[in-house]
Amino acid sequence: MSHFADRLLQAIEHKGSPICVGLDPVLERLPESLRDGVSPGRGEDAISAIEAWCNEVLRLVAPVVPCVKIQSACFERYLWPGLRTYQRLVAEARALGLIVIGDVKRGDIGASSDHYAAGCLADPPYTDLGPVAGPDAVTVNPYMGADALEPFVRIAREQNKGVFALVRTSNPGGERIQALKTSDGPAVADRVADLIAETGDAAGLIGSRGYSLLGAVVGATVPADAARLRKLMPRQIFLVPGFGAQGGGADDVRACFNSDGLGAIVTASRSVIYAHEKQDTADWRSAIEQAARDMAHEVRAIIP
Repeated sequence: MSHFADRLLQAIEHKGSPICVGLDPVLERLPESLRDGVSPGRGEDAISAIEAWCNEVLRLVAPVVPCVKIQSACFERYLWPGLRTYQRLVAEARALGLIVIGDVKRGDIGASSDHYAAGCLADPPYTDLGPVAGPDAVTVNPYMGADALEPFVRIAREQNKGVFALVRTSNPGGERIQALKTSDGPAVADRVADLIAETGDAAGLIGSRGYSLLGAVVGATVPADAARLRKLMPRQIFLVPGFGAQGGGADDVRACFNSDGLGAIVTASRSVIYAHEKQDTADWRSAIEQAARDMAHEVRAIIP
């Protein structure tokens, strides 16, 4: 398997669109036809409906997008049936030729980080659990420092996988911490960007296209910050949330790309997977498919 960043860039070029669709399933927002068989208090019913819907979403978006991001929290709430479904969806997405990002946002230190990296990113070494494999990449929280990143980066290097570290997030509450100025001037997010750039530049982490396997999460809702962070992290691929439902538009993500049109992948969840709600239609499949195509068209139009 080739270097993660090279593989992601190749997939983007193959599909012709640097976009990612997030699977953030909420039972109450699934089409009514899928919720009809869910009995109250039956977790197995709920996760079965979610799995059926997610599999259909993957099939619908696979011709358009190179990458999907699966939000683990939406499955963890259903305990072991949810985790089993999460693993099956990772396998299904990969079978469809999609690069899979596990949106796990783990971040701890020492032995805890080792365990999280082994459980969330690595391909398990066990022979008695069936053909279970980790995702191609995961999201992590680096705000506890470089030692929280190290196990994830090590496994990514050994298994040709990727890591996306939170730097400047798209949620309004992130502003209160990430935009704070440090004593010598730069914002907290800038200092984290320095850490990611330095860590991601280590030996064995840069692919043949010049990008690191350690990328950065930079929100579409802060375009002015994105331009500055792009200069601080020239070798990082940006995973860009906030497009669509969170208010970010195509023009807002322009600064996340390098001048050659590379270096970023824009992700949206609710605006695509729940597109049938906005259109007020029972034909949810066509709504999702069209929303993914519309997003791809919008983002392609602003790439340098």
